[in-house]
Order: sequence, then C-alpha cells, then structure tokens
Amino acid sequence: MEAMNIGQAAKASGVSAKMIRHYEEVGLVPAPKRTASGYRQYNDSEVHTLRFIRQARDLGFSVHEIGELLSLWHDRKRPSRLVKALAEVHIQALDQKAQELLAMKSTLEHLVHCCRGDERPECPILEVLAGNEPVVAGRSTGQRLPSGRSRAAARDTPEFSPASVPAPTRPARAPPAPAPAARPGKPGVAAAAASRRPPRA
Repeated sequence: MEAMNIGQAAKASGVSAKMIRHYEEVGLVPAPKRTASGYRQYNDSEVHTLRFIRQARDLGFSVHEIGELLSLWHDRKRPSRLVKALAEVHIQALDQKAQELLAMKSTLEHLVHCCRGDERPECPILEVLAGNEPVVAGRSTGQRLPSGRSRAAARDTPEFSPASVPAPTRPARAPPAPAPAARPGKPGVAAAAASRRPPRA
C-alpha cells in the first residue's frame, strides 16, 4: 500500500491529526518519514500502531500505560503476566473512578431534590457551589443536606429518613360481645319438689 499523508492516516486509524502530532511530540510513536516538501508519510505498520493506541485510549489507559503496552506488544518474547498485571492495575483505577462518579451523581441528585425549582431565587445547588465546603466531602455519597440551604426550602422539601416513616398501626380489637341474658323458664325440678313438701310442725 502506498504511503499516506497525515489526513489519510488519521482517517484509517481513527486518531485525529492533532493527536497524531501530540503522540509524536511525547514520544509515544516515532516521527514518520517526510517528503521533500516536509509532509509526513505513514506506512501500514505506523497506521496499525496508531490504531492500537486508539483502542487503548478507548479503554481509558493513560499515555504512560499505552507506552508500556506498546513495548510489550512489540516484544515477541513478552510474558503475558506483565500485560495482565498492567490491566489489573488499570481495573482498580477504573473502580476508584467509578466510585467517585457515583458519589458525584448521588450528591447532585440530592441537591436537585432539595431545590424547589420554582420562580423563587433560593437554590441550594448554587449555594453549595459558592460555599467553602467540598461539594463531595471525602468522596462520600453526599447524602447530607447543604448547610447553606434556606429554612423555607428545608420546610418545603423535607429530607427523607427512616424515622419519618410512620410505624404500621394495629387495628383496635372489638369489645367482647355481651353475654346473652338468661331467658325466663319454668322452675327447676328441685324448686318444684320443695314447693310440694308439707310444712314442718
């Protein structure tokens, strides 16, 4: 295949011409050959390397890490354990970044919940951004209310807490039914016998 200029190489590799120049400046890729007029010329191997860099950047590897990956890629006697170890370290960094992003999202959701979003000017989001305390203190989940929130907003938007949920109430027991009244009936046998006895002398 014929040599490509920087525009063609950018299109073939998916790396912009600006980033190709940047990678050359930082030493990630060697400077290509140039024509007599000073234009860069790229061959298939160099475009393949640029495509490798783009794939690594898509996975979030830093320029320094990509340099290590390129060295391992070009080393045909490389032990794969080194590649795996580098990827595992990157996974840990991604996990940490994911936790930080979730903390930011949780804090912002809480601030949005606290904002009334009406025609009044009070806004806890702006108050927190203009405050002195960190927005996400200690990279926590940010579930506390902003200290600068107005009392009116606090009244209008109560904060949820488990204690605010009323406990279920048991239905009152029905009073016991009154005992049925004794129905009038004939006198018993003993009473009838007693009435027939003669009086004692």
